[in-house]
Order: sequence, then C-alpha cells, then structure tokens
Amino acid sequence: MLIGIGGVSRSGKSTLARMLVNYFRDSGKTAIVLYQDDFVFPTTQIPMVRDKVDWEHPGSINHDLLWETTGFYRERFEVVIIDGFLAFHDSRLRERYDKRIFVRVSRETFLERKENDLRWGDIPRWFFDHIWESYLLYGIPDFAKHEYLQISGETMYDLEKILPQITME
Repeated sequence: MLIGIGGVSRSGKSTLARMLVNYFRDSGKTAIVLYQDDFVFPTTQIPMVRDKVDWEHPGSINHDLLWETTGFYRERFEVVIIDGFLAFHDSRLRERYDKRIFVRVSRETFLERKENDLRWGDIPRWFFDHIWESYLLYGIPDFAKHEYLQISGETMYDLEKILPQITME
C-alpha cells in the first residue's frame, strides 16, 4: 500500500507518518516513510524568492527521483508512506497512491508553530507568508479528482478514528 500525506509546513504530517509506520510495523507489516524533503535538488538548482532558497516551490523537489525511489520501495515494503508539503503535486505519484491523507491546520496554527520552529535559524516574517501562499498555490490537492481523507492537524491524532479509513483491504 502506498499512502501519501500532504499539508502545509508544521501541520503534523511527519508526526502522523511516524505514528502510522509504527502501527503497521507493530502489526507485522514491513513499512517505511519517505520524506519528500530528502528529495530536494541542490540549493544551487532551487528557485529563489528574494534572497532565500524557495523550498516551497515544486521546482525544489526532484520528482523523478522520488517517483523511481517509491517504485523501488513498493517492491520491498508492504506499506510505503510519502510525507511532504507537495505530496500531491506530481501527477504520476498522485495516481499511484492507494490512500491520500490531507492534513489541515489554520493559518494561525501554522504561523504559531512556524514561529516556534528554530531548526532553520532566524526566518523573516515575509517568508512565513510566502510559505502559506505557496501552500495555497501548490500544496492543496484537487479534491474533485481523487478521494482524500482530510484530517485536522490542530490536535493530537486519534489513530483509532483514522485507521479504519486507511487500513489494508
């Protein structure tokens, strides 16, 4: 099974991916998470916005490599989870998913969490706004084309409510 998890930065995608991979492993399945962030191009090849590398642009991700890697892991694992801001951007991958999970948070929650995220050092406020605008432009899937489980990332996840909607058939 291939599961895609998308949503804005700091929405809880990685937390959910880790919870799910642990659940499947505890259930005796082979499972792995592939993080879209691990498939970015070298910074010299990524578009810029003002004086910053634009990690939020689809051109920052090596979609071909992610596609190939996903195929490789699907042959070796029973469950592969793709976690990424642009998890639903590449049409080939979007078609390949067995399950699609979209994590929503409010703009206020995103801003609060992003302001408390010190991993990347000092980030100018305008860049937070840019991240949100990129999410609106590139990160929200076309819900009319595919079925997505939409869940809130505002609070802790309740796997008991999520699992029946995604477990293997």
